[in-house]
Amino acid sequence: MAVVIVRMFKIILACLFHLGMSTFGQSISIIDLFMKRPVSASPDFFSPQVSSARRFYLDLNPPRRAALTVVCGGVEQCAPDYQIQRASFPFHSIEYVAHGNGKLKLGRRNFDLQPGSIFSYAPGIAQNIRSDPQKPLVKYFVDFTGSQSRQWLRAHKLAAGSMSQIFPPTEIQPLFDELIRNGQRATRQTPELCRQLLACLGLKLLETRAPLKNSDSLAFITYQNCREHIRAHFQRLRTLEQIAHENHVDTAYVCRLFRRFDHQSPYQFLMRLKMNAAAEQLAQPGALVKNVAADLGFTNPFHFSRVFKSIFAVSPDAFRKIR
Repeated sequence: MAVVIVRMFKIILACLFHLGMSTFGQSISIIDLFMKRPVSASPDFFSPQVSSARRFYLDLNPPRRAALTVVCGGVEQCAPDYQIQRASFPFHSIEYVAHGNGKLKLGRRNFDLQPGSIFSYAPGIAQNIRSDPQKPLVKYFVDFTGSQSRQWLRAHKLAAGSMSQIFPPTEIQPLFDELIRNGQRATRQTPELCRQLLACLGLKLLETRAPLKNSDSLAFITYQNCREHIRAHFQRLRTLEQIAHENHVDTAYVCRLFRRFDHQSPYQFLMRLKMNAAAEQLAQPGALVKNVAADLGFTNPFHFSRVFKSIFAVSPDAFRKIR
């Protein structure tokens, strides 16, 4: 009985921390917390500032020796009057805005929130989060703790007390949804699954991170346009000069943009798209290497084969045998 009471008390504390103790004027149903049901449109057991939510809770008091442990997470549909003010928080946390707008203050730093905004905080960092009444926030969160938490945030370019932007804005939402789905299953593997999903989330942050509104914004927009142009027209595009000409920039500038915002050159990105399409075609019965090469703009099948092997480490003929 004592163990059950302690567990119930820990769950209540976690909810209070996330909703802001100063906002509570309603009673909380323990049954709904344990069942983790979505909050109704007019809740009588959660803060009226949250119109709906999906949450999960793991070990809220993990061993001190743990390096990195997920303790809880979820997604909240904020009401128009949503506001959270906290002087601190017991865990390290990442929050991601999927929809809506709002204002954020972390310590002394002020930010605007919009779809794709992602920010972090930790013990000792004050938070003030307000939703735009006209465009209420829908935001995901994951809380974690452990000796490597701060180092993990820094390594993924989201140091505690900072904010970044994700492009495209919806890119990391599926990972958060998967985190919630696994967290709510409460199996023996759940803690490790959630820890691994947090690791995947960190890698995705590095891949999709975009600059905030500053001097880099115009350059990033140009990079986005070039990247999307390549993605849309990769089958007919053949050279870096074509890419630059059709985007009204010079070749050197396109290369600089990709060095700044990507992990590959524009030509490498183009070849990767072409070879992914080639692999799909070669997987079809009866496909001929020379026909696939010609379809993707290669006049020389041997050049096509060299590029294919440089990306997948096998020749087109060897790939077809695997399939």
